[in-house]
Amino acid sequence: MTAPGGTRVAYLGPEGTFTHQAALQWARGHAASGTGDDDAAVTAEPLDTVRDVHDAVATGRADVGVVAIESSVEGYVVPSLDTLLSSADVVAVDEVALDVSFDAFVRPDHGELTEVSAHPHGLAQCSAFVTGTGLGTAPASSNAAACRDAGPGTIALGPTICGELYGLDTYATAVEDFRGGRTRFLVLTRRSAAAAHLARSRAAGETDWKTMLAITPSVTGPGVLARITTAFGDRGVNMSSLITRPLKAQESKYVFVVTFDEAPWAPGARDVLGDLLAAGDALKTLGLFPAGAGFRALDGVLDPDHVPVGSVSAQDEAPARDQGLLW
Repeated sequence: MTAPGGTRVAYLGPEGTFTHQAALQWARGHAASGTGDDDAAVTAEPLDTVRDVHDAVATGRADVGVVAIESSVEGYVVPSLDTLLSSADVVAVDEVALDVSFDAFVRPDHGELTEVSAHPHGLAQCSAFVTGTGLGTAPASSNAAACRDAGPGTIALGPTICGELYGLDTYATAVEDFRGGRTRFLVLTRRSAAAAHLARSRAAGETDWKTMLAITPSVTGPGVLARITTAFGDRGVNMSSLITRPLKAQESKYVFVVTFDEAPWAPGARDVLGDLLAAGDALKTLGLFPAGAGFRALDGVLDPDHVPVGSVSAQDEAPARDQGLLW
């Protein structure tokens, strides 16, 4: 993929995806921090699926891989999360966050428009625009693939760069529902190489960390989630995210994926991990990376206390609470 001594980066292609942009941003930051090679020594290779990116890293064909993990609008990217959960050899060691905006493209001299195409997350993030066209939808493996493969009757949604890359005309700009949406991407490497990556980050002055931890309870039933969350609270370790994923082919059994705001070697986090191990839980660190990318508030949401429509609170009248809670 590149000459000896360079950095090989695999990402979900084709060229022009948001993941491609994240890979290039990581490569530039890697070089600027003095923790890696210069841009000329970085080769980025587009691959067809998240699994392909993972396998390239696991087999050593790539030094790192870049995959989307969470959209501030649509939530977690399940294939990326499940690939990490199922991998013995790959772990996340860095994070990139991008502002995400979608343009709508068409082929020059297009005919009658019949469909709107994008990755399913892209279609969801531009639902008002899609609905406004009155056209059907055609999900694609990525937004860039939708642009690359757009036919004469297709409106394709993707990053601005896709227009020039694939010879398309701009039909509309910034068609996303919420301005200021962001997507987080994880940088993956082999577990055996993780210590070296983390040591470079620490040498560059990183002191604030985020850890993604998979917790598989030894015993399930009432109170298991309360026990896990209490373990973090009792040790003063902040949990910033909690996701439940099913254990494949095991009905009613789950793994909890927790993100917390410390490195595993910090005293509080180490105590939590010890508590969970003592309770018989199986643990696996899926990712450990410098904090800071994060998410901003969406400027399309004007109410700072924005909650799902139909939510009720103690301030609501009793009939409204009864209806909202179904009690």
